[in-house]
Amino acid sequence: MTFKDKNKTSFINTIVTFMTPLTSGRVAVGILFLLLSQFSFAQKKEQIGTETVNVVKPYTPKISDAFKVKEIPELDEEGNAKKEIIKYSIFSFPVASTFTPSKGKAEGVEKEKQAHLFKNYATFGVGNYGTFIGELFLNHDLNNTDYVGGMFRHHSSEGGIKNVALENRFYDTSLNLMYGSNQKEVSWNLDLGYQNQIYNWYGLPSEFGSTLSAQDQVMLINAIDPQQTYRTISLGGNVAFNESILNKTSIKYNHFSDSSGSSENRFYAKPTIEFDVMESAVKTDLIVDYVGGSFKKNYLNTNTEAMKYGFTNFGISPSFVMQENDWTLNIGAAFIYSMDNQNSSNSIYIYPKFNASYKVVGDLMIFYTGAEGNLKQNSYQDFVDENPFLSPTLSVTPTDQQYDVFAGLKGKLTNNVSYNVKASYVNERNKALFRSNDYNENAGNEDYAFGNSFQVVYDDMKTLSFYGELKADFSDDVSFGINGIFSKYTNDFEQEAWNLPTIKISSNLDFNITEKWFAGANVFYVGERKDFQINTDLIYVVQPGPFTLKSYFDVNANVGFKYSDRLTAFARANNITNNAYEKWLNYPVQGFQVILGVNYKFDF
Repeated sequence: MTFKDKNKTSFINTIVTFMTPLTSGRVAVGILFLLLSQFSFAQKKEQIGTETVNVVKPYTPKISDAFKVKEIPELDEEGNAKKEIIKYSIFSFPVASTFTPSKGKAEGVEKEKQAHLFKNYATFGVGNYGTFIGELFLNHDLNNTDYVGGMFRHHSSEGGIKNVALENRFYDTSLNLMYGSNQKEVSWNLDLGYQNQIYNWYGLPSEFGSTLSAQDQVMLINAIDPQQTYRTISLGGNVAFNESILNKTSIKYNHFSDSSGSSENRFYAKPTIEFDVMESAVKTDLIVDYVGGSFKKNYLNTNTEAMKYGFTNFGISPSFVMQENDWTLNIGAAFIYSMDNQNSSNSIYIYPKFNASYKVVGDLMIFYTGAEGNLKQNSYQDFVDENPFLSPTLSVTPTDQQYDVFAGLKGKLTNNVSYNVKASYVNERNKALFRSNDYNENAGNEDYAFGNSFQVVYDDMKTLSFYGELKADFSDDVSFGINGIFSKYTNDFEQEAWNLPTIKISSNLDFNITEKWFAGANVFYVGERKDFQINTDLIYVVQPGPFTLKSYFDVNANVGFKYSDRLTAFARANNITNNAYEKWLNYPVQGFQVILGVNYKFDF
């Protein structure tokens, strides 16, 4: 390469190097084209031959820095720096309008038809075993404030229990009349009642007559008249004041008697005083409780005078309620002065009356606890209501329930499901227990002295129990409930807690099948119980122990049809399992029972 060639190559390289940053733009291409044209023209002028030029350096374009325009430009003019203040005003003048809005019309809501509530009803039903039931309730308004009413009830059966030698029918009829008035400042009512009950001591021991010949056994059984009749006359009333320190008062008198010459009078009055002190409600119950009666004979028929008993209890029980956030406290006590009218001995009792509750999680979980005590006035009538097969030879005395300490949780699992669980510990003195009477097979015995009756024995007992309950309203048409109690007894004198089960469970289910049909069922289970009885005519090599009554399971069901708002037909089935279980020792119950009946509602 000559000097001229070298100069040309150097010049071209210089031009390429210089134009490299500008090759991305159209201006660079134009300038390059112009320079090359000028260079070619100069070469022609100097008679330069054709040559091939190789560019050694590769092409590497670069992006030069760009000038960034500011989004908010700076204004240096003096006139633009000052802002003008603009004032606005509204020139208002009325404008006539002929527009008239149309009146709105509320959308109608279809009201559900409210069921008519009838004031009176009558029920009638018949079933197997010669069962008959009847009820009649009447209520009539004399004026705007006064009313009068009455209630008649009857339930009877001809018996028919299998493998029972004695008559076992029963009969229960009652009539109650009432008169009441609801005034502006006071409301009151009076009740007058009469009840007649017939039962039979049909529960002869299974080994009865074992010491007799077959003929003597039949003659002895045929000679027994097991019928017992109970009669009750009652008079009572209630008074409630709307604006008075004397809040309410209840009074009741009962005269109870039987066909064996027994008689009992019971008077009970309970005025309640209530007032507020420093935003706390103070409530005080005043109690007067009297019971007195007599039995013509003792069980062995060795007495020369009637067996009398009588107790009068005077009590006062003040309490007041305190509420603080989620806590509610009910603090009180009971003071009772008890007089034994027959033995001229008096006693004073003091009992706690404490209850507390705390909302752990609103209404979903509420913790509650308490300690309570009471002097329970026992009576012949109360015992018969629980066990009608008693001998009319009882010992009647009050039960001193020293304390009942309990704690539990209650609340809701959902809006439709509620629960309640509780544990309690009860300490009682003179706890009344039913135990079978011992017997012999002497033809001269009273009709209740052949092992077919029960006595009342007293014991100091401690009871630990656990209770659970669950209720569910699945819908307006279906409801369900179940509860159970589990108990453990500790006795000081008796061998066992006679006739008290350790387990009791019950459940119910009610549902509407259609608008016309409904049905329900209830089930209950009672665990084993203990009882004791001996034949005193026998000489035992080994003293027999207590009898164990088997647990039993009972299922009842009902179904009904609403023919109209007034008339309903129903069917009931009891003891569906047809289990002739013994509720009391030697007292089996009727088997499968069916009752068909109707209920009619009406107004005068």
